[in-house]
Amino acid sequence: MTQAFSLRAFAFLFAFVTLAVLLVDASPALAQGSDFFDFSGRNNPAYRPTYRDPGNYGGGSRYYSGGGGAYYGGGAYYGGGGGSYYGGGGGSYYGGGGSYYGGSPIPRELVSSPGSFAPGTIYINTAERRLYLMLGNGQALRYGIGVGREGFGWAGTHRVTAKKEWPSWTPPREMLARRPDLPHYMPGGIENPLGARALYLGSTLYRIHGSNEPQTIGQAVSSGCIRMTNEDVVDLYNRVRIGTVVVVRN
Repeated sequence: MTQAFSLRAFAFLFAFVTLAVLLVDASPALAQGSDFFDFSGRNNPAYRPTYRDPGNYGGGSRYYSGGGGAYYGGGAYYGGGGGSYYGGGGGSYYGGGGSYYGGSPIPRELVSSPGSFAPGTIYINTAERRLYLMLGNGQALRYGIGVGREGFGWAGTHRVTAKKEWPSWTPPREMLARRPDLPHYMPGGIENPLGARALYLGSTLYRIHGSNEPQTIGQAVSSGCIRMTNEDVVDLYNRVRIGTVVVVRN
């Protein structure tokens, strides 16, 4: 009697598990949405790529992965899409083109050296609105920049005498005289016009710095400082040392 009962119980359990597996295979979307660790569906090629794909933790309109509208996915708070906070897309704080910490409207490029400069030299051509970092072997990195507007252009040779991350800003007296509406001091941060990094040039009032207005790159709008996108100025900052020669020509 006991053996017969055990056999019936085993048969019932086997039938139940078989039915459950068939139902899961018939509805992969359900399996992906509810099986967080993908136990039942791990052998189903329809949703093999990852237990987070798609469903509550996967693709479009989900929490942690690829699709638009997700918390951590494309178009999301931390993902890749346009309008995200920390992702790749335009309009984001730390993402791609047009963003606060993002790409330049003038892409960074590896080019031939524009002249006979020692490796490590920064050469700025304000008329061209480009900055070159000399790499040696006849090559340079070229960045798009914003330059001084009419009446604020300058030229000369200086050295980088200081480097600062998220620098504070104290407008000089001359600027405050022109713009009394400006604050007398602004701490470093997202709203600071010096952006994410600054390279200070000798005893001058000029800097090579980031910008929270990436749309101004390629234009003559500043009071003499050299503007870069935050993405580009961080890249340059990490490549140069204090003492680097900076040559500025109109």
